[in-house]
Amino acid sequence: MPSATPADVLTRRRHLMLNGDADGLADLFAPGAVIEFSFHGPPGTPVRLDGQEAIREYSRQVMASPLRLEDYEVTELYQTQDPEVVIAEMWAKATVTTTGRSITATSIQILRIREGHIVLFRDFADPRVLEEVIGEPRPGS
Repeated sequence: MPSATPADVLTRRRHLMLNGDADGLADLFAPGAVIEFSFHGPPGTPVRLDGQEAIREYSRQVMASPLRLEDYEVTELYQTQDPEVVIAEMWAKATVTTTGRSITATSIQILRIREGHIVLFRDFADPRVLEEVIGEPRPGS
């Protein structure tokens, strides 16, 4: 059976995320995988996750949170000269169930995918978008 392509892995990731499968998502990462969030998010959000079990725990926390992912797409996928590395342009739509606020966000992600598993995941997203939607309503909002 041929190894999964990066596009196959990203399609699988989308399916798992939309279905709230934190364990399945973690299993998509290699045991020694690393996730790096390039910009600091809301307080308590890690900047780096080391290893599949840390990724599993974080994924469970996110999927148990009031943030519900409604749609998630790779809008562009670029192959680099290194066959393991791809750059993905992403957009996502989510709603915070406790407030009803919606968010549409974009990001750039750099991934190293080896033998069907994500080894390195770097996310470049503006955390202010998320902070605005999960924070308290501002006066006049």
